[in-house]
Amino acid sequence: MRLLENRVAIITGSGRGVGRAAAELMAEHGARVVVSDMDREPAEQAVQSIRDHGGEAIAVIGDVTDPHFPKTIITETIAAYGQLDILVNNAGYTWDSLIHKMSDEQFQKILDIHLVAPFRLIREAAPYLRDAGKADSEAGRIHYRKIVNVSSVAGLMGNVGQANYAAAKAGIIGLTKTVAKEWAAFQVNCNAVAFGFIDTRLTQAKEKGETVDGAAIGIPEKVRQMFVQSIPQKRAGLAREAAEGIFYLASPLSNYINGHVLNISGGLYT
Repeated sequence: MRLLENRVAIITGSGRGVGRAAAELMAEHGARVVVSDMDREPAEQAVQSIRDHGGEAIAVIGDVTDPHFPKTIITETIAAYGQLDILVNNAGYTWDSLIHKMSDEQFQKILDIHLVAPFRLIREAAPYLRDAGKADSEAGRIHYRKIVNVSSVAGLMGNVGQANYAAAKAGIIGLTKTVAKEWAAFQVNCNAVAFGFIDTRLTQAKEKGETVDGAAIGIPEKVRQMFVQSIPQKRAGLAREAAEGIFYLASPLSNYINGHVLNISGGLYT
């Protein structure tokens, strides 16, 4: 059973990791997907993978923190598909440091990508989510549209070395609940997922030396192993498992769920 037939989904940060897994899963269920990433190669690879499996997808390349990007991606989505039904704010990275060593730039950049960018994109999408839903409601049509914001257990509990990330991920929860209150009457469901330790490049061994926007990403291997042992299920989550939570909140299965934060963490912090 394909749950997303005739739906159009934008997923930011979907060239890799959880975002790509979510894009592929939604395409499997019939959605036409807009793959958004700041790097062209992984975005185009994700699009090709979806097409190879019989799905429909386009790539929109750009930095979600660019104030002009929301208009670009919404315009290209409507030009390609004529509608928007699902918006997933997934793009992001970490830039860790202890509070007393963290720079203003370090704090602001993480806020910009995890909180300011989703706000701008939701606002830009209002005519195709809120206003379209209002028109449907007034005409007696039932058509639920979905916003899924990606948060983290760090936003619920805080985390050492992540004052910027924890603050941004706590903020996205507040934004989620506010949008839910403002737009629920217009058949818009706005929910969030709070990920725990998911096996992606952001949680890889820091010793690998990978960077994003000049910032080192990953976690020291010794810390990674300690963290995994603190999870009741004793393992990191898979990208596909994380994507399934996004899919659930983007599907008709969540039509009466609004303002909720779904903890996907293997029992961490329960």
